[in-house]
Amino acid sequence: MAISLYDATIPSYLQILRATAATIDKAEAFCAERGCDPAELLGTRLIEDMFPLAMQIKWVSTHSLGAIEGVRAGSFSPDRTAPAQSFAEFREEIGQSVAALEAIDREEVESFVGRDMLFVAGERRLEFAAENFLLSFSLPNFYFHAATAYDILRHKGVPLGKIDFLGRPRIKAPS
Repeated sequence: MAISLYDATIPSYLQILRATAATIDKAEAFCAERGCDPAELLGTRLIEDMFPLAMQIKWVSTHSLGAIEGVRAGSFSPDRTAPAQSFAEFREEIGQSVAALEAIDREEVESFVGRDMLFVAGERRLEFAAENFLLSFSLPNFYFHAATAYDILRHKGVPLGKIDFLGRPRIKAPS
Protein backbone atom coordinates (compact mmCIF):
# COMPACT_ATOMS: atom_id res chain seq x y z
CA MET A 1 0.00 0.00 0.00
CA ALA A 2 1.30 3.43 -0.91
CA ILE A 3 1.60 6.04 1.79
CA SER A 4 -0.89 8.88 1.50
CA LEU A 5 -0.28 12.60 1.81
CA TYR A 6 -2.41 12.57 4.96
CA ASP A 7 -0.27 9.81 6.51
CA ALA A 8 2.93 11.64 5.59
CA THR A 9 1.86 14.90 7.23
CA ILE A 10 -0.94 15.02 9.78
CA PRO A 11 0.23 12.27 12.17
CA SER A 12 3.78 13.67 12.14
CA TYR A 13 2.51 17.17 12.85
CA LEU A 14 0.45 15.83 15.75
CA GLN A 15 3.30 13.75 17.19
CA ILE A 16 5.76 16.65 17.32
CA LEU A 17 3.21 19.26 18.37
CA ARG A 18 2.30 17.10 21.37
CA ALA A 19 5.98 16.58 22.15
CA THR A 20 6.57 20.33 21.91
CA ALA A 21 3.70 20.95 24.33
CA ALA A 22 5.34 18.55 26.78
CA THR A 23 8.69 20.34 26.46
CA ILE A 24 6.90 23.61 27.24
CA ASP A 25 5.62 22.02 30.45
CA LYS A 26 9.17 20.99 31.35
CA ALA A 27 10.52 24.45 30.54
CA GLU A 28 7.90 26.05 32.76
CA ALA A 29 8.72 23.66 35.61
CA PHE A 30 12.43 24.39 35.11
CA CYS A 31 11.82 28.13 35.44
CA ALA A 32 9.71 27.63 38.56
CA GLU A 33 12.33 25.35 40.18
CA ARG A 34 15.27 27.61 39.30
CA GLY A 35 13.51 30.92 39.83
CA CYS A 36 14.35 32.03 36.31
CA ASP A 37 12.23 34.44 34.30
CA PRO A 38 10.17 32.62 31.63
CA ALA A 39 10.37 35.73 29.42
CA GLU A 40 14.15 35.49 29.48
CA LEU A 41 14.02 31.84 28.44
CA LEU A 42 11.49 32.61 25.67
CA GLY A 43 13.87 35.32 24.41
CA THR A 44 16.89 33.00 24.22
CA ARG A 45 18.56 32.45 20.84
CA LEU A 46 21.12 29.82 19.89
CA ILE A 47 23.03 32.48 17.99
CA GLU A 48 22.40 36.17 17.36
CA ASP A 49 21.02 35.84 13.84
CA MET A 50 18.46 33.15 14.73
CA PHE A 51 14.98 33.74 16.07
CA PRO A 52 14.40 33.30 19.81
CA LEU A 53 12.70 30.36 21.46
CA ALA A 54 9.30 32.08 21.39
CA MET A 55 9.38 32.39 17.59
CA GLN A 56 10.67 28.83 17.17
CA ILE A 57 7.71 27.49 19.17
CA LYS A 58 5.28 29.71 17.28
CA TRP A 59 6.54 28.43 13.95
CA VAL A 60 5.98 24.82 14.96
CA SER A 61 2.27 25.63 14.72
CA THR A 62 2.77 27.90 11.71
CA HIS A 63 4.44 25.16 9.68
CA SER A 64 1.87 22.52 10.61
CA LEU A 65 -1.68 23.83 10.89
CA GLY A 66 -0.66 27.07 9.17
CA ALA A 67 0.72 25.09 6.23
CA ILE A 68 -2.50 23.11 5.88
CA GLU A 69 -4.51 26.34 6.01
CA GLY A 70 -2.17 27.79 3.38
CA VAL A 71 -2.75 24.84 1.07
CA ARG A 72 -6.49 25.28 1.53
CA ALA A 73 -6.14 28.92 0.48
CA GLY A 74 -3.57 28.24 -2.26
CA SER A 75 -1.00 30.54 -0.68
CA PHE A 76 1.19 30.57 2.41
CA SER A 77 3.14 33.42 3.98
CA PRO A 78 5.06 33.02 7.23
CA ASP A 79 3.25 34.55 10.19
CA ARG A 80 5.64 37.23 11.38
CA THR A 81 3.38 38.68 14.06
CA ALA A 82 4.73 38.71 17.60
CA PRO A 83 4.74 35.29 19.27
CA ALA A 84 2.96 34.42 22.50
CA GLN A 85 4.59 35.79 25.61
CA SER A 86 3.98 32.98 28.10
CA PHE A 87 4.14 29.21 28.36
CA ALA A 88 0.38 29.16 29.02
CA GLU A 89 -0.29 31.02 25.76
CA PHE A 90 1.94 28.60 23.84
CA ARG A 91 0.17 25.62 25.39
CA GLU A 92 -3.15 27.09 24.26
CA GLU A 93 -1.83 27.82 20.75
CA ILE A 94 -0.43 24.32 20.34
CA GLY A 95 -3.60 22.79 21.81
CA GLN A 96 -5.67 24.66 19.23
CA SER A 97 -3.37 23.46 16.45
CA VAL A 98 -3.65 19.86 17.65
CA ALA A 99 -7.45 20.07 17.86
CA ALA A 100 -7.72 21.59 14.38
CA LEU A 101 -5.36 19.01 12.85
CA GLU A 102 -7.24 16.14 14.54
CA ALA A 103 -10.44 17.41 12.92
CA ILE A 104 -9.02 17.39 9.39
CA ASP A 105 -10.57 14.84 7.13
CA ARG A 106 -8.21 12.41 5.37
CA GLU A 107 -10.02 12.89 2.05
CA GLU A 108 -9.53 16.65 2.22
CA VAL A 109 -5.76 16.25 2.55
CA GLU A 110 -5.71 13.76 -0.32
CA SER A 111 -7.62 16.30 -2.44
CA PHE A 112 -4.64 18.69 -2.10
CA VAL A 113 -2.50 16.56 -4.43
CA GLY A 114 -1.78 18.44 -7.64
CA ARG A 115 -3.16 21.78 -6.46
CA ASP A 116 -1.16 24.91 -7.14
CA MET A 117 0.42 26.39 -4.05
CA LEU A 118 2.25 29.69 -3.71
CA PHE A 119 4.74 30.56 -0.97
CA VAL A 120 5.15 34.30 -0.47
CA ALA A 121 7.69 35.97 1.84
CA GLY A 122 8.29 39.60 1.00
CA GLU A 123 9.44 39.71 -2.60
CA ARG A 124 10.13 35.96 -2.69
CA ARG A 125 7.51 33.87 -4.44
CA LEU A 126 7.87 30.13 -4.88
CA GLU A 127 5.37 28.04 -6.81
CA PHE A 128 4.70 24.48 -5.66
CA ALA A 129 2.31 21.63 -6.14
CA ALA A 130 0.57 21.38 -2.76
CA GLU A 131 2.08 17.98 -1.93
CA ASN A 132 5.58 19.25 -2.69
CA PHE A 133 5.01 22.32 -0.55
CA LEU A 134 3.96 20.16 2.39
CA LEU A 135 6.65 17.49 1.97
CA SER A 136 9.66 19.51 0.80
CA PHE A 137 9.06 22.86 2.50
CA SER A 138 6.54 22.71 5.33
CA LEU A 139 7.70 19.48 7.00
CA PRO A 140 11.41 20.39 6.93
CA ASN A 141 10.62 23.83 8.39
CA PHE A 142 8.34 22.25 10.98
CA TYR A 143 11.07 19.87 12.16
CA PHE A 144 13.71 22.61 12.03
CA HIS A 145 11.76 24.89 14.36
CA ALA A 146 10.78 22.05 16.71
CA ALA A 147 14.42 20.89 16.91
CA THR A 148 15.69 24.44 17.39
CA ALA A 149 13.22 25.03 20.25
CA TYR A 150 14.37 21.75 21.82
CA ASP A 151 18.03 22.72 21.34
CA ILE A 152 17.54 26.13 22.97
CA LEU A 153 15.89 24.51 25.98
CA ARG A 154 18.65 21.90 26.27
CA HIS A 155 21.27 24.62 25.93
CA LYS A 156 19.68 26.51 28.84
CA GLY A 157 19.69 23.40 31.02
CA VAL A 158 16.09 22.23 30.80
CA PRO A 159 16.28 18.48 31.50
CA LEU A 160 15.19 17.03 28.17
CA GLY A 161 16.19 13.90 26.31
CA LYS A 162 15.69 12.69 22.77
CA ILE A 163 12.38 11.04 23.66
CA ASP A 164 11.09 14.47 24.71
CA PHE A 165 11.68 15.66 21.15
CA LEU A 166 10.24 12.52 19.56
CA GLY A 167 7.13 12.31 21.69
CA ARG A 168 5.06 9.18 21.19
CA PRO A 169 6.11 7.29 18.05
CA ARG A 170 3.42 5.51 16.07
CA ILE A 171 4.50 1.97 16.87
CA LYS A 172 2.83 -1.12 15.53
CA ALA A 173 0.15 -2.47 17.80
CA PRO A 174 0.85 -5.95 19.16
CA SER A 175 -0.95 -8.68 17.24
